[in-house]
Amino acid sequence: MGARILVVDDEREICELVRVYLEAEGFEVECLGDGSSALARVTDDARPAIDLAVLDVMLPGASGLEVCRAIRERHAYPVIMLTARGEQADKIAGLALGADDYVTKPFLPLELVARVKAQLRRYRTYNAAPGHKEPSGEVITCRGLVLDVPAHEATLNERPLQLTPTEFSLLRILLEADGAVVSARELYQGIFGDAYYERGSGSITVHVRHLREKMGDSFEDPAYIRTVWGLGYKIER
Repeated sequence: MGARILVVDDEREICELVRVYLEAEGFEVECLGDGSSALARVTDDARPAIDLAVLDVMLPGASGLEVCRAIRERHAYPVIMLTARGEQADKIAGLALGADDYVTKPFLPLELVARVKAQLRRYRTYNAAPGHKEPSGEVITCRGLVLDVPAHEATLNERPLQLTPTEFSLLRILLEADGAVVSARELYQGIFGDAYYERGSGSITVHVRHLREKMGDSFEDPAYIRTVWGLGYKIER
């Protein structure tokens, strides 16, 4: 079997529909219908390892946000949140807790499958053996900021930065642009591959904010990541 996907949604029909589409792509799927069961599952290291979780925000027992928080306390595998249409606060909250992406209900099953594949590709690339990471030997530097691409390590003035795979990829894209402006769409597609970009979603904005916080960078007078209003972001060289 392929990667093991945990799907948590209290609507049984959605769980079964997602299961059918994911299993058709060779994935192994576990479905749960409440947050309490999901919390027990993601904290049970004796069970088979999960490769990616799909979590509805609104769950009985414990919310999907609580489950996402529990995952991030122990694991780095991708998390995709399912949110109700128009619930921007849920999207921002999920990203703030470490979710990698979200899908708005109602959604097309093939869109979710595409996002699952994109997240797994990114995660596997990030965690590949050093001898298989590309480009080999690449180290990017910028005024005390060092990005070791093969090792997937980042330091700022010799201080290690604990970046998520998404944050690492975002920073790498900006550094490789060497001061040129990169749009939110270009960042999203560069990070997630062929994943669907929802204009105005705010996901890149949240990831940039987290990256700035970890770097100690100022929004008003940034030393590294500058917002170019209406266009995107760039690295201050």
